[in-house]
Amino acid sequence: MRQTWAHLLFLHWAWDAAAVQRTLPAGLTVDTFDGRAWVGLVPFFMRRVRPAGLCAVPGISNFLELNVRTYVHDAQGRPGVWFYSLDCNQWLAVKVARNLFHLPYEHADMAATVAAEGGEVDYWARRRAGGAGAVMAESRFRYRAEPGGCVTLPGTREFFLVERYTLFAHDARRGQLWAGRVAHAPYRFGAAEVSAWDDTMLRLAGFDPAGRGPDHVGAAAAVEVEIFGLEKLGSGRAAERTTAATRAG
Repeated sequence: MRQTWAHLLFLHWAWDAAAVQRTLPAGLTVDTFDGRAWVGLVPFFMRRVRPAGLCAVPGISNFLELNVRTYVHDAQGRPGVWFYSLDCNQWLAVKVARNLFHLPYEHADMAATVAAEGGEVDYWARRRAGGAGAVMAESRFRYRAEPGGCVTLPGTREFFLVERYTLFAHDARRGQLWAGRVAHAPYRFGAAEVSAWDDTMLRLAGFDPAGRGPDHVGAAAAVEVEIFGLEKLGSGRAAERTTAATRAG
């Protein structure tokens, strides 16, 4: 798959590593920076999404996405991203991602505008949450990337948070863990001016910051992305044994 990611905002909260580890499937271990895990909210625009070698399709290839994520590595030490939810306003993308990539996509009502002057993004999402008797959960973000973004350096917190080229997914019915490779040029990452944000989707994923604002905020310039097919990793029990052996070593 090929696509463009644009108008990316990153909001991150430092979190207790043990608490995050309890949410992960067997075979994945939480990654930490300065001894802390990190959970993030990332609203952005998906543009020109299409299979490799084909053209984008009007009305299908452009949509919005808002994900809740943390950072992990597998039993071989490969770093990557673990998603708790991915809200999207394109039903076909939700169906494909759920069935082919085993990712927890949610269909949501979403809209966004970009100001012609100054480039401020006004981004809105609403998802039905809670099963029976569900309520509509809404999120709103207003943000603008400040000039001066640059490639992040290894060893920095920014590099740890954004330079991830593997996504992990889990098929709970079969106890199967998967990994998918993502390729794009390094992000040009910098400061962001954020005039509105909320933690609704973070709380729905089980992380309640109790009114605490994000510990890290930034924005990234658009990148062209290629996403490859999934690789099957060890099954749940095998992965659990491998992870335990790795820790013991």
